[in-house]
Amino acid sequence: MEATTKNNRIRAIDLARGISVLMVIIVHTLWIYGDIRTQSETWLGTAIHFIGKGTPMFLIAMGVSFTLSRNQSIMLSIKRAGYIFAMGYGMNFLKFIVPILVGTMPDSFIEAYGWKAPATLQNMIYMLGTGDILQLAGVSLLFMGVIQKIAVNKYIPLGIALFIAMITKEVHGFRLGITGVDYVLDLLWGAKWNVYFAVFPWFSFILIGMFFGKWYQEQERQLPFIFKKMGIAGVLLMCIGGGACYYNFEYHFGDYFHLGPGGTLYLAGFNLVLLWLAYMVVSRVKENPVFRFLYYCSKRVTTLYVIQWVLICWGMGVLGYQQFSSIGVLLLIPFYMLLTLAVQKWAIDPLLSRKKIPTQQSENSIVVSKS
Repeated sequence: MEATTKNNRIRAIDLARGISVLMVIIVHTLWIYGDIRTQSETWLGTAIHFIGKGTPMFLIAMGVSFTLSRNQSIMLSIKRAGYIFAMGYGMNFLKFIVPILVGTMPDSFIEAYGWKAPATLQNMIYMLGTGDILQLAGVSLLFMGVIQKIAVNKYIPLGIALFIAMITKEVHGFRLGITGVDYVLDLLWGAKWNVYFAVFPWFSFILIGMFFGKWYQEQERQLPFIFKKMGIAGVLLMCIGGGACYYNFEYHFGDYFHLGPGGTLYLAGFNLVLLWLAYMVVSRVKENPVFRFLYYCSKRVTTLYVIQWVLICWGMGVLGYQQFSSIGVLLLIPFYMLLTLAVQKWAIDPLLSRKKIPTQQSENSIVVSKS
């Protein structure tokens, strides 16, 4: 089976990324609607939290895709970063601020932040500035164009990735006490919950993707070679990172969003193995409607990501916050998947088509086009 398309997209990455964006809907549905017991004490909560460990898949794919894209100029990276920042903060406005202004945001959601309802202007500014994966992609793009220019060989992005992973815990939470500057520092290495995906350590996954993208180019685009190396490296990183987490879990893993060195290496390895498995599937199984659907999702992963978050947050106005047991969550998951896909298919796709904007080719972020 051909593992690349005519426009040189790597099918294994598209397949894995398509699966990942659907998994995101599952995870976010649990977080917003599952009650505390469902999230922490049931098989469903355990399984979905395990699924959530696949987030670095987006970032590794971003690194590979950026390396293989035709236009890698610094100025274009800056423009793409601005575009992604706009999407990220636009998403925050839609998912948080609009429901608050309309009056549909549950008081329990506001109180979960430790605030007293109703939300104040300061509370809304805090939520608007939430650092999600799009903010991470925007900041990362500001660096990627430069790194691509200075990376005379593949080991430069790999070395930077390992350096970031190793020192993350040492710089986590560092601030200067200056309003505005502290927010930028939080985007880089924040240790609180205003930023979920700080550059340290999450940029490491993108740089690891750049390393494999460069290696792929060096090997004249030999997919069996590069995915075999991903699998081997993945197992090795899982052993090293897993061992470190076993030795000192609090330091090396801590919590999922504020990883230490061991947790970063472990998750990098885990997702490299998943990419290798995706390659094994697409290279052995004939293309089918399921694959084509997942490729469709992969090409639209940024817009799908925004749509699902907005719809899930808006739904709290009707369904409440963390009110459902396992059965309720299981019913809501397909509902939000279908609703997200319907909005993408019947609203966003026609809009982009009329504007003649390629769905992904201008979004060199968690969804970078040329993979």
